[in-house]
Amino acid sequence: MRAAVLTTPGEPLQVRPVSASPLEPDEILVRIVGVGVCHTDFAALSGAVPLPLPAVVGHEGSGVVEQTGADVTDLAVGDHVVLSFDCCRECSQCRAGHPAYCELFAAMNYFGTRLDGEATLRDEAGEPVHGSWFGQSSFATHAVASARNAVRVDPSLPLELLGPLGCGLLTGAGTVLNVLRPQPGQRIGVWGLGAVGLAAIMAAKAAGCSVIVGVDPNQERRRIAADLGATHTIDPTATSDVAWDVLEVSDGGLDFSVDAVGLGSVIREALAVLRTPGTCATVGLQGLENDITIDQGHLLIGRTLTGVIEGDADPRTFIPQLIQLWQDGKFPFDRLIETFGFEEIDKAIDAAASGRVVKPVLVMA
Repeated sequence: MRAAVLTTPGEPLQVRPVSASPLEPDEILVRIVGVGVCHTDFAALSGAVPLPLPAVVGHEGSGVVEQTGADVTDLAVGDHVVLSFDCCRECSQCRAGHPAYCELFAAMNYFGTRLDGEATLRDEAGEPVHGSWFGQSSFATHAVASARNAVRVDPSLPLELLGPLGCGLLTGAGTVLNVLRPQPGQRIGVWGLGAVGLAAIMAAKAAGCSVIVGVDPNQERRRIAADLGATHTIDPTATSDVAWDVLEVSDGGLDFSVDAVGLGSVIREALAVLRTPGTCATVGLQGLENDITIDQGHLLIGRTLTGVIEGDADPRTFIPQLIQLWQDGKFPFDRLIETFGFEEIDKAIDAAASGRVVKPVLVMA
């Protein structure tokens, strides 16, 4: 197997041979068919998330099961799967249906090893290569995952395109459908029209929102948002008062807002345009430490600001729901995707970082 290995933060990835360590009883080995490039990967590549090096990231993988551990009974060799984040499935949050808030989430997704501290990958010299990024590390031809974070899908589906359902698209759509839960006719705005924000736009349209506002300085992203269901789009660089413009097009305010940027100024805007009561969900990641300042008056009159991880979704049930919405023509996420060969990984990362491509997907040869 080969993997795109990060050796120095900020430096290009090196595609090199690696090997998988023997599977634990609850693990599977997946031959990766496609993997999305997500902005959360950038946090590890830049060093903003202190992942031990060398390491392999990538966490929107889809592929075919090639091997199963001794205790895996619900998956078999040959199954087509989408990989998402890992969770213990045993703590109180997991049992309550909120695996994104698993008590072991950080250890199972960010630390680069299994829970016992062992690495899932080795280099040619037999030295550890840190994996387990979101329970998979799928910037590779193969990934070691657990049966917990693999979702079986119909083999007739275009497997190479399904990986982004495991994180970015799940986050945006889940924030709308699982957390905000708008009713038909309600009004919503989305700040930041990357993959997460555009997934929120599509989900809002599927939910029947009557006013859907998209805010982004990128003209092409605004065009895509309009094609996907936004009723109004706003360029924040072309107006002196975004909040006023939103209030005007929404006839006095929104019921819900989604911040997919993470800047304090954006969160303040997204709160200021809410009706009372109204809820703003912030999902944008600007680093593990990100101080923001908000006006308490925006909360005292009945508004709510909430943070959301992974759309508060259970991938086992929500990914099939998103696939069904796509099959029904209500969640056309494939329109966001541009594919790249695995050897073009740096090109794909640059395309995502520059905003030229909404969702690059690496397709393995």
